[in-house]
Amino acid sequence: MLNLKKPLAVIDLETTGTNPGVDRIVEIAIVKLLPDGNRSIKRKLINPEMPIPAAVTEVHGITDEMVKNAPTFKQVAHEIKQILDGCDLAGFNCNKFDVPILVEEFLRAEVEFDIKNRKLIDIQSIYHKMEPRTLEAAYKFYCNKALEGAHSAEVDAVAALEILLAQVEKYPEMGNTPEAIQKFIGEDNYVDLARRIIMENGVEIFNFGKHKGKPVIDVLRQEPQYYDWMMRGDFPLYTKQKLTEIYTRMKLMRKINA
Repeated sequence: MLNLKKPLAVIDLETTGTNPGVDRIVEIAIVKLLPDGNRSIKRKLINPEMPIPAAVTEVHGITDEMVKNAPTFKQVAHEIKQILDGCDLAGFNCNKFDVPILVEEFLRAEVEFDIKNRKLIDIQSIYHKMEPRTLEAAYKFYCNKALEGAHSAEVDAVAALEILLAQVEKYPEMGNTPEAIQKFIGEDNYVDLARRIIMENGVEIFNFGKHKGKPVIDVLRQEPQYYDWMMRGDFPLYTKQKLTEIYTRMKLMRKINA
């Protein structure tokens, strides 16, 4: 069984799209598993304050009409933060999709949501490492059940938790704590959630564009306008926040050594 020292919140989002810097949440479900094995479920529709593309509605079934009277994320941000306080996070593809979008929403709402001291368990990463397939196939493979109602946030979040519990039983070599699972997955080397900056041997490295593979500080020293370009660009707010932290640290070091 899963060995928890603190609660594990399994999240699933339905959104207007897949770009964390632009798209918004339309539904959030949180399945909270406590160390004693008890669990609770919280689900909310969210008004994204923008139209939901028809192609996206075809996937998750949520229309503009369904969310027009729902609260905005800013209106429920403190409630969601309170639910997630003290929790590690998990979900299916959560590290590349759900968590980056959730963090962006908190930043837009100007509500502090720290992920530094949380373990982030991407159940899809375990699955792809062991049995590359889709969520529905994963549910069938690990739980021997057909996933009814896929693309409903609550259904998907519950299925993701059940898959994780089954994975812990099936793969004892990966351990049964969030710390061991995250190390097993090997996804602890990124600086920002969009993976624009990663860590290599303790050094922040750009992971995209013309400066891919170069230390961030070296690029900012040699081409300071690159910082301005990124801050003006369509990058996620969290990416800009982490870049600013590096840039500020660089300027402070320069002042100290002056």
